[in-house]
Order: sequence, then C-alpha cells, then structure tokens
Amino acid sequence: MKPKAPNFKQPALPMLLIAVGAALGVPYHAFAASAPPSDSTATADTGPVQASALMLATHWSHTLDPSLYLVSEKLDGVRAYWDGRQLRFKSGRPLAAPSWFTAALPAQALDGELWMGRRSFERLSGTVRRAEPQDAAWREVRYMVFDLPGSVATFTERAAELKAVVTSAGVPWLAVVDQQRGSDLATLQLQLTQTVQAGGEGLVLHRADARWQSGRSEAVRKLKAVQDDEARVVAHVSGKGKYQGKMGGLLLETAAGQRFVLGTGFSDAQRSSPPAVGAWVSYQYRDLTSKGLPRFASYLRIREAE
Repeated sequence: MKPKAPNFKQPALPMLLIAVGAALGVPYHAFAASAPPSDSTATADTGPVQASALMLATHWSHTLDPSLYLVSEKLDGVRAYWDGRQLRFKSGRPLAAPSWFTAALPAQALDGELWMGRRSFERLSGTVRRAEPQDAAWREVRYMVFDLPGSVATFTERAAELKAVVTSAGVPWLAVVDQQRGSDLATLQLQLTQTVQAGGEGLVLHRADARWQSGRSEAVRKLKAVQDDEARVVAHVSGKGKYQGKMGGLLLETAAGQRFVLGTGFSDAQRSSPPAVGAWVSYQYRDLTSKGLPRFASYLRIREAE
C-alpha cells in the first residue's frame, strides 16, 4: 500500500517535480524535502520524505521556556523511518525487519526509535543490523513512534494523530512515545534527574506549535545530564607509559571541521584494537570551551553505518 496522498491542492512546483521525476525515473519524494506545502494551515501529510532528511534535534538551552514544549524521554534506540512500505535507517538504507513486524504498520510515514528498553542499546543494535532478521530477537523490539514526517500540522496535532494511528494498528510492537506538557525549568530538571536515575538517557522537547521541517531544527531540543556528539577518526595517537605500544588517543574531526584528541573512555581491548581511521565515533562531554571544543570528553562507541 502506498502512503496516503495529500488532500490539498498541489502547488505548481511539486507538480513540475513529479513530471521531471517521472521523466528521469526518480520518485517524487527524492525532491519532496525542498518542496514547500501550498497551505501552511493544512493538516494533511505532504507525502513521503527521504529518511536522510528527517527532523533532527539541537541542544536544549536554559534560556528557553519549557511551557512552550511537549517533553518526552530520549530513548537510546536506533532511529527508524517507516515510509509506508519499507522500514529504513536514518540514512535511508533499508532495515531488514521480519515481514510480520512491518505488515501491521500503517500506510503513512512514521518516525521513531526501535527500542528494547533502557540500557539495551548494544543488544538492540546487534538485532536490527542483521542482514537476516531473527524472529526471536525481534519479538523484544518495539517501534516507538514520535512524529509524522511530512505533515504540516503542529506537533501537538501530530502527537494526537499518532495516538489514533497506533490504536488503529492494534499491535503490541507499535507504540507512541509519551508526551507531557512542559511547565518550568525546575520541573524540567527534576524530570531529567528522575529519568537518568531510572536508567534513561535524557529528554526530548518538541515545540508544541511547530510545524514539521526536515533537517536540524531548533523546534526539537535534546536535554541530557551529559551531552554527546560524533566525530570522524583522523589518526591514532601513540600511547605513552602504561599504554606504550597501544593507542593513546584518537585525533578526531567534528562535522564543523574542528579537531581535538580524545584520550579517555577506552578499554584496554579498544586501545589494542582502536576504531579505524575514517570511522565515526560517539563521545560524551560536559560542556564546550570558548573555542567550541568539547570539555572532559570521553569515548562511547563506534557509530555503526546506517
């Protein structure tokens, strides 16, 4: 089944893109992220979008007002985009899920996290990245959805619609991420503390009145007790002292082109067999220096290709 079609009149630009796409053998959704909706007040979906153009969060700032946001737990899962026919990683690469898992999903696009519960990322990652899915392991996976990609409704409206979509599907492995209205900074800090103490990763805040948009957005904020980010391995730094003959640190380059050496958070096994040059790794840090470099950074894991 195809994702449901928009019920508002298509503007001239999307119609032109459809025609061009048909001539080139390229689907319309390859262009859809750049095509604006004709009616900013409409509540219909704009159609499928590229997984690589999903809405991405920026860091929370304590200068913001939590009462303008809906707050949810930040799940430490694997981001997954359902385009109405195929489950995909964030990059757009197809994700091999059992047919029974995807057969019950609705025909419209969904954005969410594949999740096995708190403190289960490694087991989950090993399960969902297999080329041949294993039914027994997938029985423990839930698809926790939090958005409707391409919709022109506000986030509050999208959250309400998601509940109806999940209820209609009626399967235990499809669920909605719980959203609560924010109140004040003190309450937000308490929510974060309680979530982390319970084994959670942090919080996500969606601006309640914001429309969906692709790419990095200030309408979605992530809040963690310790921040994290990713960078590419440029070189291995030789170890000294007890790490003589092993990797002492990684020279990393951020997406913005800044370089720094990451020297903590590694096990002895990881120092003996470090991430390859060119690999992307995740690290956590407390805050940023005046030059924008991470302070007290510590290695987390290799970022798996998606």
